[in-house]
Amino acid sequence: MTFQQVYGYEPTVQYSAPGRVNLIGEHTDYNDGYVLPFAIDRRTTASIAPREDRVLRVASAFEPDAVHELSLDDLDPSRMNGWSAYVFGIAWALREQAGADLTDTTGFDVFIDSDVPVGAGLSSSAAIECGIALAFNDLWDLGLDRKALARVGQYSENHAVGAPTGIMDQSASLLGEQDAVVFLDCRTLDTAVVDLALEANGLEVLVMDTRVEHAHATGGYKARRDSCERGAQVLGVEALRDVSVEDLPRAQELLDDETFRRVRHIVTEDQRVLDTVRTLREQGPRAIGSLLVASHESMRDDFEISVPELDLAVATAMEHGAVGARMTGGGFGGAAIALVDREARGDIAAAVTSAFAAAGYREPNLFTVHAAQGARRD
Repeated sequence: MTFQQVYGYEPTVQYSAPGRVNLIGEHTDYNDGYVLPFAIDRRTTASIAPREDRVLRVASAFEPDAVHELSLDDLDPSRMNGWSAYVFGIAWALREQAGADLTDTTGFDVFIDSDVPVGAGLSSSAAIECGIALAFNDLWDLGLDRKALARVGQYSENHAVGAPTGIMDQSASLLGEQDAVVFLDCRTLDTAVVDLALEANGLEVLVMDTRVEHAHATGGYKARRDSCERGAQVLGVEALRDVSVEDLPRAQELLDDETFRRVRHIVTEDQRVLDTVRTLREQGPRAIGSLLVASHESMRDDFEISVPELDLAVATAMEHGAVGARMTGGGFGGAAIALVDREARGDIAAAVTSAFAAAGYREPNLFTVHAAQGARRD
């Protein structure tokens, strides 16, 4: 299905935005902490044409028989549902969060297509949001920069879609660069591009999609966020970003066991991000493997967001020679990543597939990704 097949004419412009892989720094974003994602070479494309009225019409390749319609005069989260909320929500958030005046603007016909896997923890949702945000910003001549558009995307996902996510996904999708990671301070939104240098080191990132689907809007994600907020309140800080590793013994005295373990994950994960940035700059990507593994163990044991399929993928990859491996994304399913030698990729992928078969799990979807450019007009 294409734009022309749905609407009967050709689009005038096309924008695209990538999904992302988070190298390290999980659930730290909404705690004002540090993250280290990179945009991937899997993208969502928005084909667009302006209309003469104030209607937004949205269709997609993954729901070819449906066209969703909403007037710019009726933008409200109560009128949005399903995947189209990721598009309508951006228009609403541009007005509500960024203060854009949409009084005299016209609507668009929009068609969405994507090769970012849905439900794999690679942020297919942010890829839609960021492509649309960049497009609407350009086409309505709003003049917002990419950091502002990242905030718009987060606001839309939090309040229009109803998923309490941080700003990492949108920042990676908008700010990503070739063969580099985006070092993001989620409090200040300061960013630095850090060279990954995988190509020069003969390394690749193998994504191991367990095909166990998850949903951020469900209870597990919210419960973890609530635990973090409770821990910060008891410890008397604005956010867990303000707690150091040296503060953990005191935190253990003040918090119940579960809340303490949630806090310990965030505090140590923030430190792991900082250590990974320093290690990449000083020693290169081959030296970060132990940090990736420690991150996975913390998510498995302290934050308790892994699942058996993710644990098996990580363990099998490491047993067969991966430099490092960890689950990535919000958890409760989705994907793990392994940093692997290019020559060993096939053997590691085969071992993971065999291990899943032996355990009676669904066959995983395995593929490599490369750090790529962020959202753009194509």
